[in-house]
Amino acid sequence: MKVALVNPAWHYENSIYFGCRAPHLPLELGYSRALLQAAGHDVLLLDGLLQQLDAAGLAARVRAFGAEMTVIPTAPTYLFWRCAPPELRVPMEMLAALGAEGGMKVIVGPHGSTTPGAVLRKLGVDVVVRGECEEVVAALAERPEARDIPGTAHLAADGEPEIVGPPAASSAFATAAPLTWPSSWINAHRHHHHRFDSRPDRPGAEVEASRGCPYACSFCAKLDFRDRYRKRDLDLLLAEIDALIAQGAGYLYFIDEIFLPREDLLQALLGRPIEFGIQTRIDLWKPEMLDLLGAAGCVSIEAGVESLSREGRAALAKKCKLDTDELSQLLIRARRSVPFVQANLIRTEDDDLALVAAWRSELQKHGVWANDPVPLFPYPAAPDYHRLWGAPDDLAWERAQDYYLRQFESFSDIQAERPWSIAKLEAGA
Repeated sequence: MKVALVNPAWHYENSIYFGCRAPHLPLELGYSRALLQAAGHDVLLLDGLLQQLDAAGLAARVRAFGAEMTVIPTAPTYLFWRCAPPELRVPMEMLAALGAEGGMKVIVGPHGSTTPGAVLRKLGVDVVVRGECEEVVAALAERPEARDIPGTAHLAADGEPEIVGPPAASSAFATAAPLTWPSSWINAHRHHHHRFDSRPDRPGAEVEASRGCPYACSFCAKLDFRDRYRKRDLDLLLAEIDALIAQGAGYLYFIDEIFLPREDLLQALLGRPIEFGIQTRIDLWKPEMLDLLGAAGCVSIEAGVESLSREGRAALAKKCKLDTDELSQLLIRARRSVPFVQANLIRTEDDDLALVAAWRSELQKHGVWANDPVPLFPYPAAPDYHRLWGAPDDLAWERAQDYYLRQFESFSDIQAERPWSIAKLEAGA
């Protein structure tokens, strides 16, 4: 089968999206391509931003390829499935450009994982994949007419979604083959995600050392995808990293939901000419492992602290055993060997603003950046959404966005424009 895997030309005008807006490698499509090619399928992999193609240009490539199945994600990359744009404007634009071309239309991503009926109706596609998508996409290519593949959803004749099994979780992630990318894509990837210590002088890339998280913080959108924690085989991961280094990459960002202390990986990175960034929980690290992390090439840490009180962290289900002073000392220790260390805070109604300001000021004296607390968006795949409204229905994303816009007057520092409603954003598509 001829399969087109298309990462659209993402744009975010008037969106509440607070993830990074630079191009990133579409890892979910990279894994899908590897499995499809191993099964003998003919695969076209496209990325609108890395190849500087708009929706019309991408559609023209799909049309020329003669795709019998086209796969489109609803988030820019696996890195942002937990904080995706709530609206479906960009996938709508991509599907409109394709029209009747492209064969069977398959949607993957966080929206269909949590609210498959809404996505099927809004986008008018044939299949929605729920959960981690790579193995399900490969199964669909083998049996495109099947309606019994676990991890899928279709619309029935009565307009209701037929949901087959729970959201999918990759059974083969740990032993997934090293991903490969066109050298032109790596050369075009000039962005170093979450790096602030220097200007990029070599290409960047994204990799994945683990998937899922053993914790269940109330704000984290992962209930329906990338939930169960798994580690990647070290030799396969290093082969992927070495290939990226050979292509000229000088910086990697580990997209892991939580980069846990892993001495074998850090020891292996010690001798490699690569720098990297991570997102983690600082309370899980010992001082000596933080020293090794810096020595291995880490130049950026994004550490979730979220609240400055034990009560606040408990309310967020952090299960953190350290107090704020102990967390501060670990952040300061990390900064000794890592050029940029950030402590993330979430804005809540119970914030002691004076305490937050004093803590941020004290950390900054030691070179640690703590962000001004950001508003919490209740993503439908997060426990907070379920606490507020119960199980997500077809209006879950709209409900969460309306609540968010009512609760807050200011948003993250990359949101210069007032966010629009989802209905208004999607109407233009």
